[in-house]
Amino acid sequence: MFISAALAASEAAGHHQEGFFEDPSAWVMVAFIIFVAVIVYLKVPGKLASALDARAERIRKELEEAKRLREEAQALYAEYQRKAEEAMKEADQIVEHAREEAERLAEKARTDLDAMVERRRKQAEAKIAQAEQAALDEVRARAVETAVAAATQILKQDMKGDRGSALVEDAIANVGRHLH
Repeated sequence: MFISAALAASEAAGHHQEGFFEDPSAWVMVAFIIFVAVIVYLKVPGKLASALDARAERIRKELEEAKRLREEAQALYAEYQRKAEEAMKEADQIVEHAREEAERLAEKARTDLDAMVERRRKQAEAKIAQAEQAALDEVRARAVETAVAAATQILKQDMKGDRGSALVEDAIANVGRHLH
């Protein structure tokens, strides 16, 4: 409507000048004004601001979530470091306990070995003493056998005749004295 009135006024004036709507720049300006009017009518700036605000809020929430996750990760890392230190301490304690147990077992083994050596030494000494006693007993037995054999031989020679009868009578008389 505005365009047709301007066109009619331009023709009525009878001027044959180039009209407002014949200039391409005018059409660009009119299109721009219509474009801005449509944008304002459709409340695009508000919607654009809302979209930007929503996006800013979403980014803020994502940043907060990232910060929370970072803090959780740091807490977990600290917890794992603490657990690793505890595990190292426990491993050190286990190693120390094993070392002490090994030393205790080695000392017990030395003590047991010393006791066994002492028992074997005493057993050997006892066997040696028994062998000595057996040898002495054998020597004594042979000495007795030899003495008896020699005495028998001597007695056989001395018992012949009157002297042998006197010794038997003397022995019989001594038996009675020994019995009372």
